[in-house]
Amino acid sequence: MHLQLGSTELDRVPVTRQGYETLKKELEKLRRYERPRNIRAIEEARAHGDLSENAEYAAAKDRQGFIEGRIGELEFKLAHAEIIEPGKLPKDRAVFGSRVLLENLDTGEDVEYQLVGPDESDIENGRISISSPVGKAILGKKPGDELTLEVPGGKRSYELREIL
Repeated sequence: MHLQLGSTELDRVPVTRQGYETLKKELEKLRRYERPRNIRAIEEARAHGDLSENAEYAAAKDRQGFIEGRIGELEFKLAHAEIIEPGKLPKDRAVFGSRVLLENLDTGEDVEYQLVGPDESDIENGRISISSPVGKAILGKKPGDELTLEVPGGKRSYELREIL
């Protein structure tokens, strides 16, 4: 879906169930713990007197701006989230949420990735962003397709063996 001026249709943000729950937990933590803790820090710093030369006050106000900005960002993402259930995805091509098995054609080594959004990316746990070069190269590929990736050490060739 696309956002059009004067339209009530908004962009949807694709996210896995796990990613959605992670965003909800972060929002809850910011609202319940971080915001109140920072408000107390501002009050304590304000009690120290002259605010123009109070580094603690300035730091707490900066932190407040960050917290409020992140809360707004998370609220937007959650309100516009479109939860993608991997079990309902096609197995004929790689799409958002797909788990794929790639074979490195040079080494024969297999690697497994799940294609996720930027907020969910965690390469150590095999979760790769669809906006990364590797994620973009995998999107739309079918089992048996080859892909060449530019990596810091040069080019690597892979075959998409299976969509899990």
